[in-house]
Amino acid sequence: MTSNDPLLQPYQLKHLTLKNRVMSTSHEPAYSEDGMPKERYRLYHAEKAKGGMALTMTAGSAIVSRDSPAAFGNLHVYDDKIVPWLAELTEACHEHDCKVMIQITHLGRRTGWNKADWLPVLSASPVREPAHRAFPKTIEDWDIERIVADYASAAQRCQAAGLDGIEFEAYGHLIDGFWSPATNHRNDEFGGSLDNRLRFTNMVLDAVRSAVGDKFVVGIRMVADEDFEKGLSRAEGVEIAKRLADSGKVDFLNIIRGSIESDAALTKVIPVAGMRSSPHLDFAGEVRAATKFPTFHAARISDVATARHAIATGKLDMVGMTRAHIADPHIMKKVMEGREHEIRPCVGATYCLDRIYEGGEALCVHNAATGREADIPHIIVKTEGPKQKIVIVGAGAGGLETARVAAERGHQVTVLEASSQAGGQIRLATQNPRRKELIGIIDWRLAELDRLGVEIRYDTWAEKDDVLALSPDVVVVATGGLPQNPPLTAGDNLVTSSWDIMAGSVKPAENVLLYDDNGGHQGMGAAELIANAGSKLELVSPERFFAPEMGGMNHVPYMRAFQEKGSPSPSTHGCVRCGAKATS
Repeated sequence: MTSNDPLLQPYQLKHLTLKNRVMSTSHEPAYSEDGMPKERYRLYHAEKAKGGMALTMTAGSAIVSRDSPAAFGNLHVYDDKIVPWLAELTEACHEHDCKVMIQITHLGRRTGWNKADWLPVLSASPVREPAHRAFPKTIEDWDIERIVADYASAAQRCQAAGLDGIEFEAYGHLIDGFWSPATNHRNDEFGGSLDNRLRFTNMVLDAVRSAVGDKFVVGIRMVADEDFEKGLSRAEGVEIAKRLADSGKVDFLNIIRGSIESDAALTKVIPVAGMRSSPHLDFAGEVRAATKFPTFHAARISDVATARHAIATGKLDMVGMTRAHIADPHIMKKVMEGREHEIRPCVGATYCLDRIYEGGEALCVHNAATGREADIPHIIVKTEGPKQKIVIVGAGAGGLETARVAAERGHQVTVLEASSQAGGQIRLATQNPRRKELIGIIDWRLAELDRLGVEIRYDTWAEKDDVLALSPDVVVVATGGLPQNPPLTAGDNLVTSSWDIMAGSVKPAENVLLYDDNGGHQGMGAAELIANAGSKLELVSPERFFAPEMGGMNHVPYMRAFQEKGSPSPSTHGCVRCGAKATS
């Protein structure tokens, strides 16, 4: 069938025909094993291919040199052993007419020295990177010669694996470390003028083109404006984009804006819940207009309407919906089948990225199947056994998900909920206005249960007789937990739980002491509401720093909210940057 939907139009990129305009941009889910994309990695990308997207990009990024140690589960594209693994992944995606590319890089200063072979990290100049606390060595002539060759041989491995193309990373890594005045203080032929700062890039591009020829797709994900005073300016960034487009050495530009050297900067590039959606889409469109060259982009484009707008208005040629596909890998299939209303929404929780940056693997806060495709299906099939009557007590996220899966299996499901609305602790979390998008976790499930004909009985305190009256074959208790106060020798009568604050049943006093021994959103959400109420707040924690169960990307908006409420006193220790007084 033909369609006038801008998202469903094919796109010709060199010799490749991409069947629609939606892609998943390169990112590292940290599913690798010994630096190889084995079964888990393959199944993750194959699921998105099944879901109808035109292009999936793997790795974020695969490292080209052994002296660039992995920072967060990176693939080892410097190793010949990766070729058959990449070939399996590519074949699995090609079965569904989904093209596959990989992002390759030398991480430069964006890693740590005390990994792999314990060699010093490299950069254009010895400028420390805050995020990884790296003090890089100035890259020397023999380093450059070796790394350029490593890029070429890595590209050959990708070509040998049958991949459709590669993408260089020039976004906080070694290549753009030469571009930026903030990280390039050299006074030799690699520093100073823009021609000199692009010299390493051109050496890499020349070596790669010589290795793979002209028929292999080569692109670059590049920062075109670092958006801070000492960094790469918009004018120079757009000029670099123009030069690359005119060079004949690359086939597409994947545009991003901002800096990733700190958590605070990173959240502006990749916004979390409560922050602006698609913040750099217009900028990417401006670069496309200036270069008149194939342009890709992704940065919190989480809904189909925005993606469609990006293509329809000519801002992009391919639109990345990367976190959105972590939440629902079948977005395009649902679009093609007229089922957009069934798309599971990305709610911006950024549990996926925070897990990676804290040394875990990417998992979705409300799609348990993502990253577990070998064990949990994304599409629930009807049971071949007898249909059963299932009663679920509790309509929080867990109860609703149990009801959804059981109903998809074909069972008759009834949910009993004590309160007048569903949501449980998710609904509590959304009482913080900045995190109200989390209600999508509940709203999507309620819509699905309505579609599946599941009955929810509200204001029902499920006693034994209430349950037995339904003659269930299976009963699932999904009532969650209750607040647990810390053990005190005295003063229990003075304690208020975070639930009471979040629910609004207790108004914060003028002076509040918040003791957080959980280390997650629960305490910080309550703290933010208390601070917003105008109270004088002191945070106390047994941890070395506040909220260690959260990753850095979610730390930032809490710190920003506290900072806006006042400055820490000189005696404050622990979290000295938050606006509330914090004591460890």
